[in-house]
Amino acid sequence: MKKIKPKHARLLDVGCAHGWFLDAAAGSFESLGIEPDEAIHAAGAARGLPIRLGYFPDVLRDEEKFDIIVFNDVFEHIPDSGQVLQACYSRLADDGILVLNLPSSKGLFYRLSKVFRRLGFDSFFERLWQKDMPSPHLHYFNSHNLGHLVRQHKFSIEAKGTLPVVRLQGLFTRISFSGNMGFVTKGVLCTCIAMALPVLRILPSDIIYVIAKKKQ
Repeated sequence: MKKIKPKHARLLDVGCAHGWFLDAAAGSFESLGIEPDEAIHAAGAARGLPIRLGYFPDVLRDEEKFDIIVFNDVFEHIPDSGQVLQACYSRLADDGILVLNLPSSKGLFYRLSKVFRRLGFDSFFERLWQKDMPSPHLHYFNSHNLGHLVRQHKFSIEAKGTLPVVRLQGLFTRISFSGNMGFVTKGVLCTCIAMALPVLRILPSDIIYVIAKKKQ
């Protein structure tokens, strides 16, 4: 995004959660986050992050537009993908950039979950869809059908690719937000994942991204 847009471009992070992406964007962009969860919003606001409570695009003012709109692990939770893409188009400035980062239906873990489901073990598949959680996954995309959907709504694809499912940097912190586990359990889990990283890097990734430009 730094290569595509100049420094201090206006950026909107939809579903910013704990504000980690806002932290990373600080100093490079003029950022605003939107978060619907009251407790998570309050924690981010207490840290001084620029976060509004509510849903996109409802909490935006009529005149607000952005150079970049980002959905990090959010787009797959939204019921009406087409309606949100229309809202993104109207809220982006000329030549604005849309960034989507989300799980892939072509990834290793998703494919394994489907195999397990055929064998009668549904829990892995249901966990990937986040069944019975407050905000379940409503869609799974791959790079082909996601690109087709984005182009249908007057965007051109500027870049696309995959991202590692997990990284060593920040891994323990991420695990700490995943449930009520003791310190030792977190440490063991972190160690096991770290040992598996070399293998995971050479297998099909479960995370894809698309960077798309608004067409005139």
